[in-house]
Amino acid sequence: MKIDTHNKIDRNLCGKPLETGEGFSRVELLLTENMAADESGLIHGGFVFGLADYAAMIAVNHPNVVLGSADVKFLKPLKKGDTVIAEARVENITGKKHTVRVTVENLKTKVFDGVFVCFVLEKHILSE
Repeated sequence: MKIDTHNKIDRNLCGKPLETGEGFSRVELLLTENMAADESGLIHGGFVFGLADYAAMIAVNHPNVVLGSADVKFLKPLKKGDTVIAEARVENITGKKHTVRVTVENLKTKVFDGVFVCFVLEKHILSE
């Protein structure tokens, strides 16, 4: 399936799509040294959130999709060198509102879980 959203995303920071389908995506991200928060290699949660957000956007797959809110839980820490996979599924659509469940796993262990509320707008959010 052709990806119609977020085409300028840096896939080194937000992940590489592995699989896409109607209301679904799987995106993989290698966690690197430049994502570490400290000398121990602990990964800053913002990178995992960015991966999950990107997976949600691809699951909705519309050029004018934007994130409205997210309710997320970070379940386990990650370190540089880990590879994580986000899986996103659209659970509900009500008008412009799309509710997307996203889980992120590392070695088949869930490390992140969230519900993203996305909106498909009539025109690009920055257009006047």
